[in-house]
Amino acid sequence: MDLENQKRVKEFAEEYGAENLVVVLGAAEGEAAGLAAETVMLGDPTFAGPLTGVQLGLTTYHVCEPEIKKEFDEAVYDEQVSMMEMVLDVDDIVDEMNAIREQAAEN
Repeated sequence: MDLENQKRVKEFAEEYGAENLVVVLGAAEGEAAGLAAETVMLGDPTFAGPLTGVQLGLTTYHVCEPEIKKEFDEAVYDEQVSMMEMVLDVDDIVDEMNAIREQAAEN
């Protein structure tokens, strides 16, 4: 997650409260999704951005996870996401997201 997006997320959490935000990621790989999720949940693991040492604890999903996918209008999801979903390793992404959420729950 780039520094500008970290700044935006931090500002939104301060303005609206972390309990009122959900982060929906769209990274193409599990590792990238996990890194972004870790950043907004536990703080920037690269120690380079505005979320260094800041544990926002934001609820975070990937757009291809079943829990969030069911929230979309099916026609919109088909039009906007389904083509990419066919080439993604969705199982890897889901596994990575679950691992980060488990890690966050332990903290």
